[in-house]
Amino acid sequence: MEITWLGHACFLLEQDGYRIVTDPYTGVEGYPPLRTAAHAVYCSHHHFDHDAVDAVAPLSERESPFTVREVPTFHDDQGGALRGTNMIRVFTAGDVSVAHLGDLGHPLTAEQLTAIGPVDGVLVPVGGVYTLDAQAAKRVCQSLAPRWLVPMHYRHAPYGLPEVAGVEPFLALWPEGTIRRLPGRTFQAGAETAGVLVPTF
Repeated sequence: MEITWLGHACFLLEQDGYRIVTDPYTGVEGYPPLRTAAHAVYCSHHHFDHDAVDAVAPLSERESPFTVREVPTFHDDQGGALRGTNMIRVFTAGDVSVAHLGDLGHPLTAEQLTAIGPVDGVLVPVGGVYTLDAQAAKRVCQSLAPRWLVPMHYRHAPYGLPEVAGVEPFLALWPEGTIRRLPGRTFQAGAETAGVLVPTF
């Protein structure tokens, strides 16, 4: 599976020429307008920075190599009272499973962990304020026990929501040898992929 970070919480997942975009953004400071194309678009929730489906040009329908599993969660730690619901999705193709956590705002319950199941990778929000902060994000990652993970939804000036934290507090919680700063935004997720992957925008 090829994975490209398009910015903020938006990723392009590709397998055998099939393209999935998840959480397309608009109006996020610093990022250029999103322009991409996909066979399918998924949004974890319906806030402006996660559901700009009009920014994704539709491709012709074809059979998808992906299976998609959905696990309902919340956008806050008060049962959705502050910011509503959030949908975690597990995308599986080519023997790789990756969980996009959306704007998860709370620890995962035992039932949610069971529903998510074993995953190779996790795309995890780390900036706090609207989502998990660095410490909570690490605990969620430890509970899921992936082989690799990608932090998202953080501020890296001039990009990102101005009120959320950067990625460094999250990275500081992991052994230095596990962190891989990638030369670009795209990587191949396979059997050898491991560690905390930090794409370069």
